[in-house]
Amino acid sequence: MILARPKQLHDIGVLGLNERNADYIARLNPRRLYPLVDDKVLTKELALKAGMAVPDLYGVIAHQGEVRKFADIVRDRESFVIKPARGSGGDGIFVVIGRGKRKRDNYRLSSGLFVSEGEILHHISNTVSGQYSLAGQRDHALIEYCVHFEATFAEVSYQGVPDIRVIVYRGYPVMAMVRLPTRASDGKANLHQGAVGAGVDMSTGETLTGVLGNDVVDEHPDTGALIAGLQIPMWDFILESSARGYDVTGLGYLGVDMVIDADRGPLILEMNARPGLNIQIANNTGLRERIERIEALYDPSANALQRARVARREFPARIQADLFKTA
Repeated sequence: MILARPKQLHDIGVLGLNERNADYIARLNPRRLYPLVDDKVLTKELALKAGMAVPDLYGVIAHQGEVRKFADIVRDRESFVIKPARGSGGDGIFVVIGRGKRKRDNYRLSSGLFVSEGEILHHISNTVSGQYSLAGQRDHALIEYCVHFEATFAEVSYQGVPDIRVIVYRGYPVMAMVRLPTRASDGKANLHQGAVGAGVDMSTGETLTGVLGNDVVDEHPDTGALIAGLQIPMWDFILESSARGYDVTGLGYLGVDMVIDADRGPLILEMNARPGLNIQIANNTGLRERIERIEALYDPSANALQRARVARREFPARIQADLFKTA
């Protein structure tokens, strides 16, 4: 549990919410660019235009009159994901991993529960009405490819697919974590819903210890497996893709979320103009020191590959005392 006081955390380089908002988001993320990442349809289009890999989009339901198109969109699909275009925090996401053997209009969710087509249609209707959107405004429901589980994380995930969050500052990856689904998070890789965040050594792509809420943990709460020491596949590619997120969006302080598909490799899930700060607890390291290092060596002519290489060189994990228990 975090014991240090706010001033102590500031003094050891931990970035706070107000500082993040005022010094970085307000300065480096023009509001006119927010729609590029707040709307998942626009984000997907930008990524595809830039040649970046994303989950296939099967269909978009834009208003109530189109809800009945759902059955046609998924007619030949055994698995798929339904998500709000402008949602946040993992709310409103349905992950369908199969259908009933006798009744094709019964759908099995990642949690193991079965829901009827009527329940799915009701959920889509609520999504379009804006129940899960950032500002409660009318929204679109996306139906897209369901990522296939990658075996690396089999022992540290519960009924869901982990994702990788990378913080990118002025085009340079500075910190990363893997978000691991749990029973409490209903199989979703979302920290606010109870997933575990595991820090990542930027140099090697190996996982470090984890954070659950505000507590540092060594083991997954459901499987008991050790969190540290897992090698993330295709780490160089993930770093470079995250660095390219800056080129695609123009956002100077950015969170890039990726997932590793067993068949297709790393895919961009979404990008975030206001990434959270618990990533510092997972890495036992403050963001400010890394940001200041990037400011010192920033090269506006560097491409994404070069910026990713800087991240690997400059930010290896260091053995140090627990920064968050200094009281």
